Amino acid sequence: MNLYVMRHANAGVRKENPQLDARRGLIKEGKQQCMLMAGVLGALRVQVDAIVSSPLKRSLQTAQFVATEIGFEQPVVVSAALSPEADYAAFHELLTQMESCEGVLIVGHNPNLQLFLGRLLTGNGGAALRLRKGAIARVDMTRRPPQLQWLIDPRLARTIYTSVTRSSRPKTSRK
Repeated sequence: MNLYVMRHANAGVRKENPQLDARRGLIKEGKQQCMLMAGVLGALRVQVDAIVSSPLKRSLQTAQFVATEIGFEQPVVVSAALSPEADYAAFHELLTQMESCEGVLIVGHNPNLQLFLGRLLTGNGGAALRLRKGAIARVDMTRRPPQLQWLIDPRLARTIYTSVTRSSRPKTSRK
């Protein structure tokens, strides 16, 4: 299985009240990050059989925007195993349930996504990875231990896109 781990896109400033924070949605920049990262997934010809999201609004919106952009037509699955208070055991159980899928995109939160990913890759959580908002990591789960294939964040994707769309030849004037 190819596991795609995505941190939710930008949802603005955290709210002090946990109930209000759970209902915090994406801001304009976050929606743009979703479109950009969905474009990256499309360019890499990523195929997913399931998309699983944290129940919090910002993650669910991220998953739904990306699903729409990549043409994924099934409903997004909501799992408490990806919520901010989830533990590794619940995350591991979720992965076990998804074993029959070829490709799975999960959308969740920091710091637990970083911790889960580090533990998945090393077995003891010794890896230190940084998942910025909107970042996506691809993990090859068929290898033992699982192997990180790539990690792309919206800043890197935007830089690559800008450099590719710029002309490689200097502009000259023909008068």
